[in-house]
Amino acid sequence: MKTNKLAVSVALILFSLSGCSPSDEAPPVERQQVDVLIEGGMVYDGSGSVPVMADIGIADGRISFIGDAASSGIDGTETIDATGRWVTPGFIDAHSHAVLDEEYGKDAEPYLRQGITTVVLGMDGGGTPDVTDRFDAWRASGIGVNAIHFVGHGHVRNAVMGHEDREPTDVEMEQMKGLVRKGMDEGAFGLSTGLFYVPGTYASTDEVIELGIVAAEYEGALYDTHDRDMGAVYQGVGYEASVEEGIRIAEESGLRGIFSHYNLQGVHYYGRAEIGAKLINDARDRGVDIWAAHHPYTATQSSLRAYTMPYWASAGGREEMISRFDEPEVRAEIMAATDAMLEIRGGAEKIMFVDQRADLNGKTLADIAGEQELSAAEAVQWILRENNASVMNLELYDHQNLRRLAQEAWMMTCTDGRTPKAEEQATHPRTFGAFPKKMRHFVFEENLLTPEFVIRSYSGLAADFYGLPDRGYLRDGYLADIAVIDPDRYRDLATFDNPKLMSEGVAYVMVNGEFAIRDGEITGALVGQPLLRPSAR
Repeated sequence: MKTNKLAVSVALILFSLSGCSPSDEAPPVERQQVDVLIEGGMVYDGSGSVPVMADIGIADGRISFIGDAASSGIDGTETIDATGRWVTPGFIDAHSHAVLDEEYGKDAEPYLRQGITTVVLGMDGGGTPDVTDRFDAWRASGIGVNAIHFVGHGHVRNAVMGHEDREPTDVEMEQMKGLVRKGMDEGAFGLSTGLFYVPGTYASTDEVIELGIVAAEYEGALYDTHDRDMGAVYQGVGYEASVEEGIRIAEESGLRGIFSHYNLQGVHYYGRAEIGAKLINDARDRGVDIWAAHHPYTATQSSLRAYTMPYWASAGGREEMISRFDEPEVRAEIMAATDAMLEIRGGAEKIMFVDQRADLNGKTLADIAGEQELSAAEAVQWILRENNASVMNLELYDHQNLRRLAQEAWMMTCTDGRTPKAEEQATHPRTFGAFPKKMRHFVFEENLLTPEFVIRSYSGLAADFYGLPDRGYLRDGYLADIAVIDPDRYRDLATFDNPKLMSEGVAYVMVNGEFAIRDGEITGALVGQPLLRPSAR
């Protein structure tokens, strides 16, 4: 066979130009071993960017590689096939009541099943200033998710003043400042208020600002508020004034602010979400650093006393409240106020008990009143004589308002959920389903939002607000808080009739680089960490 000399010459020239010779071989790719390699998933990095197909390597608890593992020579000691699945940052529950201190709640399974790896606690003004003690207890017992903590104005006020309906003395104010400073010194992220609740509601705006200024002495400090009046408060200040107060507190104290479970309450506010959106957007336009979080349910959960007692009736504490029940004229005045409050909230049939007491749990206030042959207002006092009770207010929010507010770029996501005990058959389903419910409603069913927008509200947006330097995103060097989700199965199953069903579709969850869910099963690993405010580390 004759050799084509021209072809050989061309081949030699090409090899020469490429710096190679006919005998050269491509150098082998240097192999690198990682602890876990998640292959072939659709990566949503938490920024809101369009997702990309990529592999993710995890080594020593952190993300060490994002890209094409095969061409980059990356091997995993353990390999996860994420084909057809989403790979996301672990989600951040921006307003939570997860019970991590008790055996029944410390594994945080209802939250992990949604892809949540970090919860924000100490909300509604209830956070203890004894942050170190709480964190030490969590480290000793183990917790299933990471936890951020706020010091609570209501907790601090109660410790110093009890349930007194008055301004603090100079001495009391200094004591409250000392407790706020203690919590901040020990790593709290900021100050939370529950101005809707006793005793926080007895505080003036100026009192909260003064305490906020103390928190603002610490770099990165935040202000979280359950504002005074979300639209369904008897003799309240009104929705607009309440939001404006929250904005003023953040602005004048120098704190970055967030509104808890931000929405408008009551039938009279159905379809009027633009009011709430405008209040925050106007503040942001003038430079106030204000944000919000919400959940996708139309029912709220709080206490019977908060929903049915005028504030003045609770002043001085439980014993003084009960003594007022025993004074006929005062009792009648309280019952008239209770009737007015129930009318605002849709009536006694819209107040459902989600309490640990079996004789109440799952029944409405109307049910209890009927059983005891009492009026609704009489039934309230009958129950409160024994103790306060946890209740839901059904249909207090409007889905169209939720839909409108979900579109705002400053809106994070929360459960506002409290972990129930096993004996509590009735509870709010938000604890078990808030995050997949939001995805299902606004992405899969209504085609209103993109998955990347919603995932950002779950992760990177919250990480930006809380100032977390190495969580909330899928980025090289970040801590491996990661969820692997099957989008075809990611859905909430919990309902008001059957509220404790776990969400499905989360195949894997890593918390600090360790598996909390592996192949759809809870591992029982308690690898969460209490998170100090970044400037306190």
